[in-house]
Amino acid sequence: MSDTTAQGASSTRRLAAAMSFRDVIDFVRRGDIAMALGVMAILVVLIMPMPPFALDILLAISIIFSVLILMTALFIRGVLEFSAFPTVLLVATMLRLSLNLASTRLILANGHEGTSAAGRVIEAFGNFVMGGNFVIGLIVFAILVTVNFVVITKGSGRIAEVAARFTLDAMPGKQMAIDADLSAGLIDEDTARTRRRNLEDESAFYGAMDGASKFVRGDAIAGLIITFINVIGGIIIGVGQMDLSFSEASATYTLLTVGDGLVSQIPALIVSVAAGLLVSKAGVSEDSDTALVTQLSSYPKALGMTSGVMAGLSLLPGIPMLPFLALSAGAGALAWSIDKSRRQQVVEAEQAEIRAAEPAAPAEEPISAALAIDDIKLEVGYGLLPLVNSADGEDRLTGQIKALRRQLAQELGFVMPPVRVLDNVQLDANAYVVRIKEVDSGSGTVFPNQVMVMNPAGGQIDLPGFHTTEPTFGLPATWCEESQRDRAEMKGYTVVDPATVISTHLTESVKANMAELLSYADVSKMLSELPKDQQKLVDDIVPGQVSMSSIQRVLQHLLTERVSIRDLPTILEGIAEASGFARSPQALAEHVRTRLSRQLCAQHLSPGGYLPIISLSPDWEHAFSQALIGEGEERQLAMAPSKLQTFVQKVRDAFEKAASEGELPVLLTSGPNRPHVRAIVERFRPQTTVMSQNEVHTRVRLKTLGNV
Repeated sequence: MSDTTAQGASSTRRLAAAMSFRDVIDFVRRGDIAMALGVMAILVVLIMPMPPFALDILLAISIIFSVLILMTALFIRGVLEFSAFPTVLLVATMLRLSLNLASTRLILANGHEGTSAAGRVIEAFGNFVMGGNFVIGLIVFAILVTVNFVVITKGSGRIAEVAARFTLDAMPGKQMAIDADLSAGLIDEDTARTRRRNLEDESAFYGAMDGASKFVRGDAIAGLIITFINVIGGIIIGVGQMDLSFSEASATYTLLTVGDGLVSQIPALIVSVAAGLLVSKAGVSEDSDTALVTQLSSYPKALGMTSGVMAGLSLLPGIPMLPFLALSAGAGALAWSIDKSRRQQVVEAEQAEIRAAEPAAPAEEPISAALAIDDIKLEVGYGLLPLVNSADGEDRLTGQIKALRRQLAQELGFVMPPVRVLDNVQLDANAYVVRIKEVDSGSGTVFPNQVMVMNPAGGQIDLPGFHTTEPTFGLPATWCEESQRDRAEMKGYTVVDPATVISTHLTESVKANMAELLSYADVSKMLSELPKDQQKLVDDIVPGQVSMSSIQRVLQHLLTERVSIRDLPTILEGIAEASGFARSPQALAEHVRTRLSRQLCAQHLSPGGYLPIISLSPDWEHAFSQALIGEGEERQLAMAPSKLQTFVQKVRDAFEKAASEGELPVLLTSGPNRPHVRAIVERFRPQTTVMSQNEVHTRVRLKTLGNV
């Protein structure tokens, strides 16, 4: 019984010890803890004495760390990829100084014991460089310090200083350019935020590099002082305390001191080169080796002149001819190869132009047919051909497209162009693409023998099938077998056949691009087909007051906001009224909207017979009025991006709240501000209708759901 208890207690202790060790390992693996422990270790090295073998390990780490920094600076493409370099430079400098102090303590304390008193690394560097003559070692060390301090550090520090100054000076202009692009709609808020952050990071980096270069300069000065102290102090200790002769003390302590200095200055020189490469990388957006090879080899004439100069130098008396001639031949061969490659590229480009200029082989159809652009094209994969040409003669897709044209003519008063349906073998079997004037407007994938099932509440359904996203509105949907139709309808789900999915997507694509589909010829045809009693109005205003293209632009403005142009006589009357005081199509369209107030209100009435509205508050009306610049029809909105973002968020919140209550309101503004408010709202809520107070008919009941 006691043995069992003892074994259990022993197992418990082992488990607790294993858990404690695991906790310690997990604790150390944390990056912030490891960083803090590393900095504390450097500070400990400054205070505590180090044994020689530990100093050897830390010196090796210092060398590897500096090489890693140099390689990283070589391979990065932009300076912000190594934005932590100032911090890394500080840590590397602290590490070298702490190792300098630790090695100084060992040299002065144990130097009388021999050249291995401060570790094997320092001894190896001292013997290799000095070659038995400590004067040579001192000279080499002095040259390294001079190169590091005077040349590399000073140059990179100057580059960083100038770059920081120019970056700070250019910062307001760059900020204004970002704000202008955001206001113009060329970029979105996330892109603008990213550009601002990159701009701030670049400015902070060059400013930090300007100060960090002082670390290297101070490190070089400290290396000189430490070397002087080690040599003088070592000789004094060796002669005065350890009973060494002056020559023995000089040789021993100088070897140790020079070895220590080289071990410290070589990593310092490597890090200085890395700093110089990093700050001189301005304007280079690729690896340093790629940029150098590409730019130096871009001019074969320069390589040829270099080859000639090297050949001339080889003929000077006393100059070794072989290396100079070899370099001359290499540069000349490289110049000839690059020049030949350039000439070949030029010849190939000329031949390509000649081939392109040659007349094409006569085709079966005229060239004009090849240049014709289909206004609306529906391309389907071969797996969807049964929807177009079914064996039973029921072309469901074709019939729905015909019904679509009739529906759009009734809703918007514009007969859309014919839809060309053709198969495309490059598409997947079940894929389709909608093209408006040869440009992709939408695409998706349907399965002919299945049905698409969607949950009206917006969630995912629980029927077996292939989960996907409805291609038109992006709602969650599932493709199920035809046998699941009755079960899905019993659960209240929406069931759509493949042909309806395609026709719905085609409908929304056409509505979104209806303004582009209304051509000059279409407008001319519509005006010519007006009743005879309306032709007099057309003759009075065209072209005396407005041109045909201006009428086209007015109709396009209306179609852009999905306003029906079926009541064309009223639209022409509004244009005739506004042509006396307005010329721009935008201003004409705004006046026409007031004439179509009954139609606009009826279009957006709720099932309850009222017009739900969200009004623009007086504060925002005043803000938009104050932000308008220019005179007359040339007025433009110049509102601060931050304020526009606030307005966008408030509009989004108000309409989401109304949607949660089952309402589809319109945004009501004043007449002068409506075009500018609409231009903002359509970027993030294109389906939202923006009406002015002049467009609300007097007999329409209103229901205010809130304000912005």
